[in-house]
Parts: sequence; C-alpha cells; structure tokens
Amino acid sequence: MGVESKQDIKPLLNTVLVGDCMTELRKIPSRSVDLVFADPPYNLQLSGKLSRPDQSRVHGVTDAWDRFDSFAAYDEFTRAWLSECRRVLKDDGALWVIGSYHNIFRVGTALQDLGFWILNDVIWRKTNPMPNFRGRRFTNAHETLIWAARGEKSRYRFNYDAMKALNDDLQMRSDWLLPICSGSERLKGEDGAKIHPTQKPESLLHRVILASSAPGDVILDPFFGTGTTGAVARRLGRDFIGIERDPAYAEAARRRIGKVRRLQGDAIQVTRGKRALPRVPFGALLERGLLKPGGKLYDPSGQHAARIRADGSLVCKDATGSIHKIGAHVQGLDACNGWTFWRVRKGGKLIPIDLLRQQVRAEMKELA
Repeated sequence: MGVESKQDIKPLLNTVLVGDCMTELRKIPSRSVDLVFADPPYNLQLSGKLSRPDQSRVHGVTDAWDRFDSFAAYDEFTRAWLSECRRVLKDDGALWVIGSYHNIFRVGTALQDLGFWILNDVIWRKTNPMPNFRGRRFTNAHETLIWAARGEKSRYRFNYDAMKALNDDLQMRSDWLLPICSGSERLKGEDGAKIHPTQKPESLLHRVILASSAPGDVILDPFFGTGTTGAVARRLGRDFIGIERDPAYAEAARRRIGKVRRLQGDAIQVTRGKRALPRVPFGALLERGLLKPGGKLYDPSGQHAARIRADGSLVCKDATGSIHKIGAHVQGLDACNGWTFWRVRKGGKLIPIDLLRQQVRAEMKELA
C-alpha cells in the first residue's frame, strides 16, 4: 500500500517517474489523484501468436513491454495496475483507459470486477487509419476508450456544457472522429524515425482532459510514453504525474513538455451550465435582506402581482405557493420558472429577481 499523506504528492507533481509502473505507482499517496488516463500494452504479441503470425508488427512494435506469455499473465498485470490506480484516485475521481480489440474487453472486465463504475465507452474513429496490407480483415479504423468512475457513488466531474460548446452547441457523442498523430506533432529522432510507435494525438487527450477534469487537478498517466498526457495537461492548467519504464521515452517526454506554455486565467476556464451553479432558494433573498416580507413581485408587464410572505412563499388573491407555482397559476400554465418570470420594483423599474439570485451566488463563490 502507498503512503497516506496528501502532502507527499507535491514533489511528484509535473514529473516523469522512470521505472516499472507497479513500483512507481506505490510511491503515490492514496486518494491523491483526480483523473487517470492509461494507454496500457495492447497485448499484440499474444494475439499474434494465437491468430496471425505478423500481428506483432502491426505498428512496427516488437518491444518486450507488449509481450505476455498468456491471457492469464496479461489479466494479472491488468488487475494489478488498475488496483493501484483505484487506490490513488480520490473518492470522486475517474479513469480513462484506451485499447483495441486485442485487450479492451479484458480490461473492461477487470474494471468492473475491481469496483470501477463504467460511465461510457467512447469510439475513437480515426480519419486516417493504417491500411490493412494483407487484405485478410477489415481495416482497423478505431480504438475504444472506457471512461469509469472510481465507484458507483463517485461524484465524478463531467463538463457537459464545455463538451457541447466544443461541438458547435450540439451534445458531444460517444463516437469521436479524430486523426491519428502525424505531421509536426509526431516526435521523431535524428534519423527521422518515429520515437514512439503508438503516440496518441493531442486532440484526443484535449477532449478527455477538458471533459473530465478542472484546472489544478492532478492527472496520472501510468504508461506515459512520450508525454502526450503531460503536454496537454500542462497546456490546460492541470498538474500531471507520468510513469514510463523506457528512459529514452521519458527523456523525450520531458523535452516535449518543457516547450509547452501553461495557460492561465480565462484561457483554461470552461463553459458551465446552470446545473453546475450552487442552488439558491428564494428564501435566501429574504434572509439577506434583498427582498422583504410584505413586498410585491410583478410579472414583466406589471399586470399580475403577488405578495411575499415571510417563509418565501407568494400569495395572490386566490392562491399561495412557491414563486414557480404562483407564476404558473397567474398565467394559466402547468409550469413556470419563477426566477425568470417575477420582477421586483426598484428605482421605478422592474428588475428580474434572477439578478438578485446571481448576486447571492457571487457572494457564495467569494466565501467558498
């Protein structure tokens, strides 16, 4: 088990830990990480032995880190690192893991068995996938991401309105059409060869991090590679911890992240819907003296009026109830948003009571 002191995480922030992921994960304090993004070995070597002789070279990969002797060995490894990730996640934290048909179903089973609560599976559809040269199967044009909360009762973060804004004011769907990493974004060595065979595009991590974290959050990547997670996290004003067993990959990641400018202020804020705002009951306006019992509220035209009672209810000539109920009653409707319907007279003008609610919210934010 890792140490419990949350103070111990500070020296680890924005660093790349070089070593075996299990060894390095144990150095991270329990319940200290807000979000995990994991791009684990896909187990291509095993799939190659069982199904297709040249499978191990689909991505030009022949590295030992992606070789497991059996499905049982891969499952044991998967459960081990997922267990450590769950330990270091805060109670309301979440995890993203990406994989292909070789491994993602086995990872999904392990997630559920360990107590994670699956929220979505997201299909990353590649606009420019690698072709299938042998013509024996469909071109593999997608990968799957699983998004899971630490547990069933976790109050995980989802920036719904930010994702909607990113998608031209349409709900973000679970199929993402994005290109693979290429061009100037692809890290290459002095010989012009790719430094890492499976480098993920920054556009993918931008969407993941923006959707499920807040500025200042700590994001862990236990299979850091050349640091895509760290680069995007830094740009978006988050902190990161990377774990990478290959020193050459780790050094490339450090150089890459060192060139990234950390955004601040309004640049990293996201659109938040009304559901994310603190609830303010109508009675709070009376308690703060912004409205007074016995005062009157009016509809926008001034045609209807209702008197405010000490408990925050309204009374008109033939009914009593909440601002919403009486708003609907005087209009002959089934429902009404009383906050946007009712006005109070101030300085000879009718002012929406929603402006008073916004004032209370601003006070609550300052005190938080």
